[in-house]
Amino acid sequence: QVQLVESGGGLVQAGGSLRLSCVASGRTFRLYSTAWFRQVPGKEREFVAAFEKSRGITRYVDSVKGRFTISNAQNTVYLQMNSLKVEDTATYYCAGSGRYYASIPSTADEYPYWGQGTQVTVSS
Repeated sequence: QVQLVESGGGLVQAGGSLRLSCVASGRTFRLYSTAWFRQVPGKEREFVAAFEKSRGITRYVDSVKGRFTISNAQNTVYLQMNSLKVEDTATYYCAGSGRYYASIPSTADEYPYWGQGTQVTVSS
């Protein structure tokens, strides 16, 4: 099994920055892709960004391109969030997949491993 633990959330003013971390433990060799999703109450979980380590490729949702950057170092995946907007407020989840896909998956169903989430609140 794979365990994922997020940290780094908090309260920030619009225009500010935060860096989220996701530490993977357990059978981490099983992970091909690690992703960040976010969710607000009453809405479905939304794909934000993902990183696939075997090819070193990334994928982003259009709304965060140019503002967010996903990266990794050993067993930790980071999400650097700059120029934050009020609409970025959500609970952010780290997710992992042990399956190889031709293109990085962006739907929650394709990620069997999940962290507990970290809250990001952006004030105006």
